[in-house]
Amino acid sequence: MFDLDSIRAQSRQAAQELLAAAHLAPGSLLVVGCSSSEITGGAIGKASSPETAQAVFQGIYPLLRENDIFLAAQCCEHLNRALILEAACAERYGYEPVSVRPQPKAGGSFAAAAWEAFQRPAAVEHIRAHAGLDIGGTLIGMHLRDVAVPVRLSLDHIGNAILLCARTRPKFIGGSRACYEGECR
Repeated sequence: MFDLDSIRAQSRQAAQELLAAAHLAPGSLLVVGCSSSEITGGAIGKASSPETAQAVFQGIYPLLRENDIFLAAQCCEHLNRALILEAACAERYGYEPVSVRPQPKAGGSFAAAAWEAFQRPAAVEHIRAHAGLDIGGTLIGMHLRDVAVPVRLSLDHIGNAILLCARTRPKFIGGSRACYEGECR
């Protein structure tokens, strides 16, 4: 068994560094895909660990709440990578709820942990998040806004799982004569 305190601390550090790099406004949406199997050294989807997923959740969620950022927990492929979020978030962004409840072997341990912790959990099929943490190659890109920008953190793993992060930015439009924020005179 992995040291859960270490997993919790690594998860919090990753979320802190991403928040610092992404400059998310209150009410923004952060998607997290998390393979507890990969964290503990197993193959994705083959060694689900509710305890490990709970440690990751405990590392990330309080920090997001402190910063008024919504968490979207991505489910695994068995639920078509649906997302678990607070019903208030789904309502704010106009996301239509679907009827499903994640379990460790169908949806994933991280999504199940989020479902249990949220006050009014909801499942939705699609979102457009402002930033994201991909822990273990869970493929969160489908849930990010256009244009995703990779963010390198001081950590590149949580446990044994590779860690990839992204923020998003508005599209640049207008061509060579356009002036973009921070570049105009």
